[in-house]
Amino acid sequence: MAFTSAAFCGFLLLILTGCARPEPQADLVIANGGEPESLDPAIVTSYADMRVTKALFEGLLHLDGIDGRPVPGLASHWETSPDKTIYTFHLRSNLLWSTGEPITAEDVYFSWKRALDPATASDYAGQLFYIRKAEEFYTGTVKDFNEVGIRVLDPLTFQVELNSPLAFFLDLCCFPTLAVVPRKTIQTGGDLWVSERPLPSSGPYCLVYWRLNDRIRLRKNPAYWDASRTRSELIDILPTGSPNVALNLYETGIADIVWDKDLVPTELLDVLKLRPDFHTFNYLGTYFYRFNVTHKPLDDPRIRRAFALATDRERIVHKLTQGGEKPAHQFVPSGVANYTPPAGLPFAPIRARELLAAAGYPGGRDFPTLQFTFFSSAGGAAKLQGKIAIELQQMWRENLGVRIELRQIERKIFYNAQSRLDYEICASSWVGDYNDANTFLDLYLANSGNNRTGWKNPRYDDLIHRANAQTDIPARAALLRQAETLLVEEDVPVVPIFFYAGFNCFDPKKVGGLHQNLLDEHPLQDLYRITPGGGRKPGE
Repeated sequence: MAFTSAAFCGFLLLILTGCARPEPQADLVIANGGEPESLDPAIVTSYADMRVTKALFEGLLHLDGIDGRPVPGLASHWETSPDKTIYTFHLRSNLLWSTGEPITAEDVYFSWKRALDPATASDYAGQLFYIRKAEEFYTGTVKDFNEVGIRVLDPLTFQVELNSPLAFFLDLCCFPTLAVVPRKTIQTGGDLWVSERPLPSSGPYCLVYWRLNDRIRLRKNPAYWDASRTRSELIDILPTGSPNVALNLYETGIADIVWDKDLVPTELLDVLKLRPDFHTFNYLGTYFYRFNVTHKPLDDPRIRRAFALATDRERIVHKLTQGGEKPAHQFVPSGVANYTPPAGLPFAPIRARELLAAAGYPGGRDFPTLQFTFFSSAGGAAKLQGKIAIELQQMWRENLGVRIELRQIERKIFYNAQSRLDYEICASSWVGDYNDANTFLDLYLANSGNNRTGWKNPRYDDLIHRANAQTDIPARAALLRQAETLLVEEDVPVVPIFFYAGFNCFDPKKVGGLHQNLLDEHPLQDLYRITPGGGRKPGE
């Protein structure tokens, strides 16, 4: 065949571009924080990662995007026994993996068993310990998993037996750790199963690709049981660690939504929070610091109380945070359902110095130099970590006469160091997984993977276990309050500093389906772009 010059150039261009067609534009683009640790819902721990896994893998229930309460997911309905310890879940008859195979009760059984297997190394395995013999299996005192209180009654019926009635069990069924994951893919792919393509999905979206340092692209899962109500066909999730980059993506129209205050430049907060597309709301989250109580002299509760009493929360909030945060003297935020926390320890530097002297360090003399560890960041609210660390260093020198060195490390290394107790004092935060005080207080059970302090107190464990078995709401709240008093006033393995204010940005004239709630819960299947002219996407 003969080519003209122009035709040859066109042919050459076709070869150089690899015959590639431009990718379709996403319906929504979301700036979502740093690169995910994993897409395995049993492994992830950060809220940013969980947003992605919730889109891919659903549980028996999921959280509603309006008020953050449990609603039916893969299970259409359930019954409970008269004593509220046995739940029988009925799966929908139209459940399919995104690859076309049926989702059955065996998949639920496999997923929960895998989350409870110590080899999986799930930090949230403790959320299954409320099930009969589950904790004993995890610790190895029970070897036969058949003794654990979960069973398959038939392909569409799954039954759970609890140790005792549990007020928040349905909330737990919404959590990613209990999501249903693809049994056959995991059995063949092992630890690398999330790399399999196509990746079977039980949720409203399936994975198109995950390109490191670029994006995660999700496509509507047509096999999802509620696909007709999934609002957007394509969603791009941009791993964005820099607040300046996130704001630039939003301001230039590349990103439609920016989650989290960590992705907002702190120096612009005063201006940005006045804009109609920047939204603040009450939020169940606490910023605090932990002690490694296995490290001397922090094994002495008098010293830990002295640090708490020497911490001026109001000074930190008024001087540094700027985003509507409130000083925290308790660990459980105000607004949690059916609970009123104790008073906590006030700012009382004179009493702090007295305790330090009683512990053998009058005026801070001979007190060893300790390190305060926090993670590094590109800026924004995450940069606040360093500012708070400097402020704490200064106030502890002023009020206690002690010397603190600052240790800043990369975020993933930081969390690994926490788990290994490779720190002395460290910055921390916790966001509630459900609207109940237990989601904050069960962190410090002796066997909790999220404890990360080395602190163990049998009395505390007993109070939490008794509270969770209590069906009388006031009696349960009283037990939880006793436990929190032990946590923040007596033994003090942690010191609360402030309660977060929720913060995200989107234009409500352009993005629909997003509602602020205490859990900052925004299911991706609810979100959609409002078309120009005030209309909505076809099918609305």
